[in-house]
Amino acid sequence: MRLALIGYGAMGKLVETLASAAGDEIGLKVDSRDASVDATQLATSLRGHDVAIDFSVSSAVLRNIEACARGGVPLVEGATGWQEKVADAQRLVAEHEGALVYGANFSVGVNVFYRIVSQAARLMASLDQYEAFIEEEHHARKRDAPSGTALKLKDLMSEHLKTEIPIASVRAGHIPGTHRVGFDSSPDQIMLTHMARSREGFAAGALLAARWIISRKGVYEFSEVLDKVMSEK
Repeated sequence: MRLALIGYGAMGKLVETLASAAGDEIGLKVDSRDASVDATQLATSLRGHDVAIDFSVSSAVLRNIEACARGGVPLVEGATGWQEKVADAQRLVAEHEGALVYGANFSVGVNVFYRIVSQAARLMASLDQYEAFIEEEHHARKRDAPSGTALKLKDLMSEHLKTEIPIASVRAGHIPGTHRVGFDSSPDQIMLTHMARSREGFAAGALLAARWIISRKGVYEFSEVLDKVMSEK
């Protein structure tokens, strides 16, 4: 596939490395922080690509979604901190008959973790003695806190638990990303943990989504894509 990279930081470069190793062609590479490039200009540059992957900044997400939809290029949106604008993104994609995959986290392992945590919360819903909490740690450069993954975990748990679920966030050093879900009581504590050893899992998940979304239309959350990919195996 011919791939456009929007946002050419650490994640963009890692996607490039994995894609090139798989034999994919890297076309456009753009610094999405450049506010002087509008959606129309970017759409023109994107034409001729099979798919685009965006690991840039939250402030540029809607512009990038509009540009890809206008240019007829499916987009995998990996930026974080913009989820309150999902309705706007859906409107832009529908208006231009585009295609979008988005998610709080593109790690396949994290998406399995979502399912484990949801099941644990369902089991805990019948017990009064445990109080749930979430802890998350990321590198100092990550701007949004709590992380989108932590907020997704909270949403999944809140489907079963009616009490407030606190989230504690840490931003320090070079931590790739760690999420813990705890259930605490006086006699004991249950802790579930997902720890990212590197960013490679996020890049691999984004490429999986990129291959899947080619030739499709509409808006999909990454967990939906993963369900469909696993059902096809």
